[in-house]
Amino acid sequence: MSDLFWLSDAQMARLEPYFPKSHGKPRVDDRRVLSGIIFINRNGLRWRDAPKEYGPHKTLYNRWKRWSDKGVFARMMAGLAAEHGEKKTVMIPSHRNCVSTAGAVDATYLKAHRTASSLSVK
Repeated sequence: MSDLFWLSDAQMARLEPYFPKSHGKPRVDDRRVLSGIIFINRNGLRWRDAPKEYGPHKTLYNRWKRWSDKGVFARMMAGLAAEHGEKKTVMIPSHRNCVSTAGAVDATYLKAHRTASSLSVK
């Protein structure tokens, strides 16, 4: 398959500081496994549908599960966002008639309904 996703050397170099230290037995190739995890999530596939080039689907799932539980992916996202993140608050207009006669946008904060984050597909 030529349409597989592979992390570049530059991308791996940016992510490596967030990897947990390997204790004992060395980990399976991080580039292959992380590329597989990204491919699965980006395409909305089941773990068992992972292309064989990324290795066994059980390895992909186990790494994703273990690192998710440890907060590794959350630290990666927070760290990458902090490197190049926006330093100011971004506001979104909440209604159509929000432009004043002077052309300024009357921005207000949006708040999601408190149950929106707790809904799940059953």
